[in-house]
Amino acid sequence: MLDLPYPALHASHGGVWIAHEGEVRAVGRGEAIRIAADTPTLLLNAPLVGQRLGHPELSGLDLLELFAFLRPARFMVPTPKGLARAAGIEPPASDADVAPFLRDAAEALLASIDGDWPEREGAWHAAQSLFRLRWPWAPVVGQRLDKPERAERWLFSRLPEWSEQPPRSAPRTVTLNDDAVADRLARLTGTGAERRQGQRDYAAAAARAFAPREMRDSPNLVLAEAGTGIGKTLGYLAPASLWAKEADGAVWVSTFTKALQRQLANEGERLFADPEERKRRIVTRKGRENYLCLLNLEDALQGGFAGRAAVLAQLVARWAAYSADGDMIGGDLPGWLPVLFRRNGSTALTDRRGECIYAGCPHYRKCFIERAARASVDADLVIANHALVMVNAARGRETAARPTRYVFDEGHHLFDAADAMFSAALTGQEAIELRRWITGPESGSRGRRRGLAARLSDVASYDSEGGEAIAAAVIAAQALPTDGWLQRLNEGQPFGPVESLLAAVRGLTYARAENAAEAGYGLETELAEPDGTLVEAAGPAGAALEAMVRPMVTLGRRLEAVLAEAPDWMDGAARARIEGAIASLGWRTETVGAWLSLIARIGGPADPQFVDWLAVDRVEGREYDIGLHRHWLDPSKPFAETVLKQAHGALITSATLRAGGDWELAEARSGATHLMRPAGRFEAVSPFDYANQAQVLIVTDVKRGDLPALANAYARLIVAANGGTLGLFTAIRRLRAVHARIADRLAREGLPLMAQHVDPIDTGTLVDIFRDDPRASLIGTDALRDGVDVPGESLRLVVMEGVPWPKPTVLHAARRLAGGGSAHDDRIVRARLAQAFGRLIRRADDRGTFVLLSSAMPSRLLSAFPAGTPVARVTLDEAVARVRLSLATGLRHDAPATDHEDADPGIR
Repeated sequence: MLDLPYPALHASHGGVWIAHEGEVRAVGRGEAIRIAADTPTLLLNAPLVGQRLGHPELSGLDLLELFAFLRPARFMVPTPKGLARAAGIEPPASDADVAPFLRDAAEALLASIDGDWPEREGAWHAAQSLFRLRWPWAPVVGQRLDKPERAERWLFSRLPEWSEQPPRSAPRTVTLNDDAVADRLARLTGTGAERRQGQRDYAAAAARAFAPREMRDSPNLVLAEAGTGIGKTLGYLAPASLWAKEADGAVWVSTFTKALQRQLANEGERLFADPEERKRRIVTRKGRENYLCLLNLEDALQGGFAGRAAVLAQLVARWAAYSADGDMIGGDLPGWLPVLFRRNGSTALTDRRGECIYAGCPHYRKCFIERAARASVDADLVIANHALVMVNAARGRETAARPTRYVFDEGHHLFDAADAMFSAALTGQEAIELRRWITGPESGSRGRRRGLAARLSDVASYDSEGGEAIAAAVIAAQALPTDGWLQRLNEGQPFGPVESLLAAVRGLTYARAENAAEAGYGLETELAEPDGTLVEAAGPAGAALEAMVRPMVTLGRRLEAVLAEAPDWMDGAARARIEGAIASLGWRTETVGAWLSLIARIGGPADPQFVDWLAVDRVEGREYDIGLHRHWLDPSKPFAETVLKQAHGALITSATLRAGGDWELAEARSGATHLMRPAGRFEAVSPFDYANQAQVLIVTDVKRGDLPALANAYARLIVAANGGTLGLFTAIRRLRAVHARIADRLAREGLPLMAQHVDPIDTGTLVDIFRDDPRASLIGTDALRDGVDVPGESLRLVVMEGVPWPKPTVLHAARRLAGGGSAHDDRIVRARLAQAFGRLIRRADDRGTFVLLSSAMPSRLLSAFPAGTPVARVTLDEAVARVRLSLATGLRHDAPATDHEDADPGIR
């Protein structure tokens, strides 16, 4: 048995239990906190237990940390059930059984140390480091872990090196045969699979995007709306993989959500059964900020981190040695691991600041980012995301390997992704980040942060001009905000021209914002008719930025000259380093150029292509950023210019591509209207029998703004469905209020409730937990409306708190005016409703109910739901009865239609 003389503690919304010396007893929160404070305690997910006890700093021997040490890069749902599955033991039957179960689980995990488990390599070395850091598990693990007879191949010696490859030839010009596409689709779906004509037609339409291009800047663009259940993933992978094979080129498949990226990676088994071949042929790419930076990790391991952050660094090092790709965000690093440390240090382990020194890094040959970039050059399929595709097209270093064929899945998100990518923001946070990028560490700061001089002084000093440019940029950057800038602005004592500009922005925003008294919300106002204070502050701020950007441009040109002149010392690694520095300088220079355009707008004429405004960002009454913002009125225009026009062919597809509207809307939001060649159109209606598989209930007697009534409605509906509910909110404040009112009530019914923005668990892990427990429910905001794929019993009810109208921002008002007024709002709402409803029915055997808690739902928006779906306006009592009946019978509309006076004729 386990030789730990410590109690085990479990807390849920249903109660608190302690297991110790063979006894299990329920205790109060106060006693549990006292025991945990006085004695090392076995826990599962300490932050979550601490939150439920009202003691967020609770700590102990967390079994999740032990699992991360013993089985790095392995998936586990961080619940008692998931832990039991991972440890190979029986799960607890009830909440009261969890505390003694934790002791059994700890024993099962520690027992694996006595054997030769797959991740043993490096464990002894890490355990010694963790012992010095006083990790609670270190003494227990150290007692069982023998010193290896030979030296361990630890992280940096274990990781493989990538090697340089010759440039890939341009893809051959080929035309796909319709029969060959159909044969490839049949092979992917498997012998004996049901032949779906809609999927075959979809694959044939998608193949048109791979035809040879006929005109420059005019790709073969296909817009394809395929309802849920068509099988569009295999539908486009068939022609994409066939073209990649015949043309010897790479197809980039771009998604919006990480969930779809994982799904695509799993579908790769159908294309290439052999794991090694699949690894070569299918590569997942993400932005640099997603990957572990080995140089940052080395710094953390050598004393750059302290306390709990240092423990996290050791566990991340264990993971990195076994990771498939080094992806810390959505890869094989458990999403719950950084949260256990309250994300203390995890963001510093990635390259979020653009400070990479490329070939100047001692780990360059083992870099996860560089490995993925090189692997993608020779791949057949590159699985990426919309943001990375746009970044690479706009300012990527890989111009020689630029894709010619794209598939944009979740294409309804392209407009929003382009909106974020091509926007500009001169804010305090952005400015202070640029200052740090140029100057390096401020006095007294810790960490590996390097400024321009530390990164480039050796290569830039090829002549005096480069060194002088760096010095000039560093001096000019002193005009940017520094630490404490927000406090100085609040005290009316800004330092420097840019802080003075931000102070003027703050003053004018508060003067004009309509909801300034509401401390929980951010404030914004149009950049129009600026006052004298803002106009006066604009000139010095613009001059300061110009003084900074000029030496940056000079430095970039100097580095380009170094490349052109190719001195004797320049080998391939040095060239890569300089090319990376040029790209990074170009990005920052473009950023400052956009800021200068924003400043020029103050007191100057408006540009009809852009929407400009001032904002003070606040959360729970606390200001955290201030600045000027600029977005394209139509961001699909720069997307078309930088991405589509450079491609030979592209497929843009989604289940809700038209957002409940027409094809003109899809073309406008995808960038097709900015191309000379018209886009092809294809539509495939979902094969699901929505008339018998689903129902939509619009509840008419829950008054808007009545939080007790809203919470009561959620609780009653979740109980009626016996869990399995996804609740969607349009405001975090209401979500938290409802959760606080119903979590304990549901726990007494044996129905766990998890909440985004409440539980200290990342969103991906929340969905994993929800998927794993048919009696669990999950509530959240927009992030759960898309990309949540939970087929089967775990999701049988979707509840929305109200009609998801767009937030009335300055940007929305401008686009509303340009997009037809209320019709623009209706299109947005239809799209959101369609996306939310789409979470419900994912397979042919799914059954479910969609409930909207709003009597103000206009009938004109009902076209958001699939044709044939029964829709009824009902009271809450009747909605609860129908949900309960549907669970019992599997039918969706056996109950009599309501006679409520607000019911819409013909939709009951």
